Amino acid sequence: MGDQGLITDSAIDMRAALPDGGALLGIDLGTKTIGIATCDAGWRFATSGKTLGRGKWGRDREAIGQIVSQRTIVGIVIGLPRNMDGSEGPRCQACRAYARNLAESFALPVLLWDERWSTQSAEAAMIGQDMSRAKRAEKIDSHAAAVILQGAIDALTGNAF
Repeated sequence: MGDQGLITDSAIDMRAALPDGGALLGIDLGTKTIGIATCDAGWRFATSGKTLGRGKWGRDREAIGQIVSQRTIVGIVIGLPRNMDGSEGPRCQACRAYARNLAESFALPVLLWDERWSTQSAEAAMIGQDMSRAKRAEKIDSHAAAVILQGAIDALTGNAF
């Protein structure tokens, strides 16, 4: 089941932890919501899921744990909200702390993925689908999670170039 509790910024390390592939969970962590996405075991495509209301860690852990067990998740990719110059601020520290909680709670490897363009990319895709502003607001976090996860699986499989 891979390295228990590994937390990395490296797709190479994540790939080494999961040599047999497997379903991954993508997370876009907001202050009020958690966007969720999953991918197939072959790491071909990410699909946006639901947006969870973010609460205390115990409640979040329970909701995420249900998805982990239902989907037989073997690893987690969480967006790391770096500043545009690549530096890390308080939101990155919060994401790293959340990643530690995920790794410890589920004994799964966690990949921290640079998400600088994910929300803009997700919004542009939804506008391209003629989605209303209200519908976009409701789905932006899970779509951003799918963009984050797709970027990570493309890097994991060598399709990023």
